[in-house]
Amino acid sequence: MKTKFATTIAAVALLISTSFTNAKAHNGAVELTQVGNINKIEASGNVEVYITNGKEDGVKIYNDYYGDNALVQNVDGVLRIASYKTDALIVVVTVNDLRAITANDNAIVKSYNNRLSALSLDIKLNDKAIALLDVDAVAANISVNDQARATLSGMIENYHLDYSKTSSVNKTELEAYTSSEREINEPKHITTPRGAAITAAL
Repeated sequence: MKTKFATTIAAVALLISTSFTNAKAHNGAVELTQVGNINKIEASGNVEVYITNGKEDGVKIYNDYYGDNALVQNVDGVLRIASYKTDALIVVVTVNDLRAITANDNAIVKSYNNRLSALSLDIKLNDKAIALLDVDAVAANISVNDQARATLSGMIENYHLDYSKTSSVNKTELEAYTSSEREINEPKHITTPRGAAITAAL
């Protein structure tokens, strides 16, 4: 996963690949305008993503965005945020109809301001990603893999949790009417003849 995003970022070098048509400075942040609908957030690398509800979707970046080797791109409702710089890329995302969150590598995703509201959420954490989410949802599917960590609070009426033995999930502050949990097998790493690592499920 990291290699895939690192290759993408290397290809754009210090240029920013984005589907946004404009950007403006706002209170010390770069505010991307005309972001379109955001239904899913994919965060990878050294990024901190703060998610909040709002009437209109929006993206603000609190770094020297145009000087960073970073990718912020919205394609068909999927907002991809990636950076492998030493300093974390900090992004605040406002959403109106968020349905999925995926975090890879060392990415951190957090709910921000009020409780994050959604009808249904699909949350996937991989590698060493961290999620700190205060959620109000009707349903959720949650997957915490590898050495990822999740702290979940709020109210999810019905959720299913898949977790690996090496992951960490704190849900002492999470309420639910019904829930189910399953420990999943660790992925098995296989080396190809060319030496490239691939992952296969056990």
